[in-house]
Amino acid sequence: MSERITGHTELLTLMAYPIRHSQSPAMHNEAAAYLGLDYAYLCFDVDQSNLGEAIAAMRALKVRGGNLSMPNKIAAIRYLDRLTPQAEMCGAVNTIINDDGVLTGHITDGIGYMRSLKDNGIDVTGKKITIVGCGGAGKAMMVQAALDGVAELSIFNRRDEFHQRGADTAAMLNEQTSCKANFYDLEDLDRLKAEIADSCLLANATSLGMKPQEGLTYIPDAGFLRPDLIVTDAIYSPEETELLRMARAAGCRTMNGRGMMLFQGAEAFRLWTGRDMPVEHMKQVLGIRYD
Repeated sequence: MSERITGHTELLTLMAYPIRHSQSPAMHNEAAAYLGLDYAYLCFDVDQSNLGEAIAAMRALKVRGGNLSMPNKIAAIRYLDRLTPQAEMCGAVNTIINDDGVLTGHITDGIGYMRSLKDNGIDVTGKKITIVGCGGAGKAMMVQAALDGVAELSIFNRRDEFHQRGADTAAMLNEQTSCKANFYDLEDLDRLKAEIADSCLLANATSLGMKPQEGLTYIPDAGFLRPDLIVTDAIYSPEETELLRMARAAGCRTMNGRGMMLFQGAEAFRLWTGRDMPVEHMKQVLGIRYD
């Protein structure tokens, strides 16, 4: 890294808390080095208590851009100048572009998810899928799926702070896209089983299955799954969640969140640098493979 730092090196950032576990610095720094680009990507512990100051520093220091993760994806919006249409629909951003002090918020999570499906040979265009979880990543996945031609979405969320967001998202998608969207309570297991049975794909967009909730899933038994169902999880650590383990045992095709992580990063990298990330090289570096 030290050999790459020059007086012209441009800074890219990741602002979240906690964040030291992230694979994003390894991914973006390796991609820049591979392409011979003069960028450095660093993590900063930033939460909502100092987010405004951190974004102001991006302007003052002419930081080229940055990523945001929880809990900053929604809170950052008020500090930005512009939002892309997808970010407006999602009400969240995970990528900031700094064009001479004008900060634009993008959301690349949904793009990353849909591109990872395509990269894995999965086509959901014109089909029905079920998504569980209405947080920032989940909403981005729903919006992009609808924009990319998924015919029907069954959205589930438990009664938490994101419950109303799920209902509002379904209403918004029905109004602004051609996708039919329905919203249900995750506690209604009979409805969950019925919607999964009628879907080609089940996507987990919750944190259930990730530390400190490893070994947990909202699927009570394998009777909810069938061999021709595709099951994906936005979680990439651990590589196989309890949901994916159960799905694999039921004969389902499975995919964890590492492909989504790669392709959402690839889209951010393109926005910052104007260059395509070398995704095949990055798959080898990051050990990304599909079942």
